[in-house]
Amino acid sequence: MEIKIQSIHFDATEKLEAFIEKKVAKLEKSFEDIQKVEVQLKVVKPATAQNKETSLSVAVPGSTLFVEKTSDSFEEGVDLCVDSMRAQLQKFKEKLRNR
Repeated sequence: MEIKIQSIHFDATEKLEAFIEKKVAKLEKSFEDIQKVEVQLKVVKPATAQNKETSLSVAVPGSTLFVEKTSDSFEEGVDLCVDSMRAQLQKFKEKLRNR
């Protein structure tokens, strides 16, 4: 599984990148065939609350799943994205089983 992290309008710290990689790696427990994960971190209008946009794009065979969340911190955003991506992967896996 390849993990690509993009930070837009700021530089992500190594600590943040390590946190993201650790969280995203757990998605493989839900679905083994993940080919690539792209994480985009974006600061929207600095100096306001809820200004951190996190999007997660997961490439699986035959499709790409996408999730986007806005929150106060990137850690919180990554947590929310990973949780809802886990649910999407579960549904995707069910669909594959039913075919």
